[in-house]
Amino acid sequence: MSLIFRRKPSLNLQLYRSIYVNSLITHVSEPIHSSKPLENSHIQKISNSRVLPRRSHFFYSTQSNNKFPEYEMPTVTWGVVQGRKEKLVSRVIICDYLKGLGIIPDELEDLELPSTTEVMKERVEFLQKIGLTIDDMNEYPLMLGCSVRKNIIPVLGYLEKVGISRAKLGEFIRSYPQVLHASVVVELVPVIKFLRGIDIERQDIGYVLTRYPEILGFKLEGTMSTSVGYLVSIGVNPRDIGPMVTQFPYLLGMRVGTRIKPLVDYLIALGIPKKILARMLEKRPYVLGYDLEETIKPNVDCLVSFGVRREMLASVIAQYPQILGLPLKAKLSSQQYFFSLKLKIDPEGFASVIEKMPQIVSLNQTVILRPIEFLRARGIVAKDVARMVIKSPQLVALQVELMKNSFHFFKCEMKRAFEEVVEFPEYFTYSLDSRIRPRYQRLSNKGIRCSLAWFLNCSDQRFEERLQADYIEVESEGPSFCMGGKLELPGGELLSDEDEDESDDEVLYRRTVSL
Repeated sequence: MSLIFRRKPSLNLQLYRSIYVNSLITHVSEPIHSSKPLENSHIQKISNSRVLPRRSHFFYSTQSNNKFPEYEMPTVTWGVVQGRKEKLVSRVIICDYLKGLGIIPDELEDLELPSTTEVMKERVEFLQKIGLTIDDMNEYPLMLGCSVRKNIIPVLGYLEKVGISRAKLGEFIRSYPQVLHASVVVELVPVIKFLRGIDIERQDIGYVLTRYPEILGFKLEGTMSTSVGYLVSIGVNPRDIGPMVTQFPYLLGMRVGTRIKPLVDYLIALGIPKKILARMLEKRPYVLGYDLEETIKPNVDCLVSFGVRREMLASVIAQYPQILGLPLKAKLSSQQYFFSLKLKIDPEGFASVIEKMPQIVSLNQTVILRPIEFLRARGIVAKDVARMVIKSPQLVALQVELMKNSFHFFKCEMKRAFEEVVEFPEYFTYSLDSRIRPRYQRLSNKGIRCSLAWFLNCSDQRFEERLQADYIEVESEGPSFCMGGKLELPGGELLSDEDEDESDDEVLYRRTVSL
């Protein structure tokens, strides 16, 4: 039989246990905000030598350099463990503290709050340090329920890592405070990987997030994926999705069924070929942001009311997609009156100008007058100037200095009559040094006498063919849109649905050869 003897605790161990129990009793019995020090000097000595200090500071940074001061970790993350009664008392104390700062705590009623004002104070001060104000906290009080250590610092660190500068973090949180509740690994990282996966450049991620912070709250399998998939299905090049989102990130938040598809179907119904619509959206993705019922349809009706033919609507929109989102009625009314008063162009002529150059609606009237006054000063009567503008509206956007040089060459070198430039006002739209002078010199060397349009209105290849020919053929018109979404080419050819298998380069080559 073995005997077990229990060793009697030493005097020092008994003393230490009594000190520890007494300190716990004192801590629980005192109010939460009390910080009454221990009076026994011997106890002070033992606690100081055996227990770690309560206050300790840690620093967090996502950058290797020290360009900005580091984030300071809080001394306490939540507080002490409390009973039900103590929690109620603590909540009242913290709410009074927030009211004293001017923060209305009503929305925090169902939110778990820290047990001490010290923790809440550190949260408020940290948010103020990154640029938020009391008003911002009142706009979204739930941010005060986020732990500095567990929520705020990890989120801010990741945002800084993906390209949002520390100086702009406060503004970012102000615009989308819900991000503070997000999990970096579960919610933020997958969204950034999705953006990189659609070819958004790494250096553009911060710019995209700054413009549309709500992206961080989207689900990958939801609106973002379906909107991208639909755009690719109508002919948008997958490699252009990234640049499109960089330019107009809001398209990732648009629902296909209620926003994107109805707009696309409407534009195709107006006669815009699907391929051309896809190219238009690649370059001008913000068109998707125009409201179909409130903006696009009224603007299309407005164009028709000002005399634009319905069969020309597709051409007008393809040339100037922004026209769908302008305050169009006011602009058209102003420009129509100006053209009638200053340029002597009637409403019918104005409609023809809009069909050929819809950018006229946004052109400054002072800019329009300069080339008009130049032509009139050269002896061309107002009636002929009006004819020239209707035939070639690009005249009103030309620089007068370039027009002077071209007119001097026309008068002094070519020695032709004014009637020719009135009949072919496009002469002023060509470059003097790269097209007019070199081609005219080659014609002069061969002794060929022809119209301005014959030697200017063609490609370099076509010009060479004309120089080698023994006759001057009749001029042909450029391409035009027709209703039904097909592109009519000179010679009566149609770009049909069967041609969709051809590459863009092949189609472009065919058009160039036809011209």
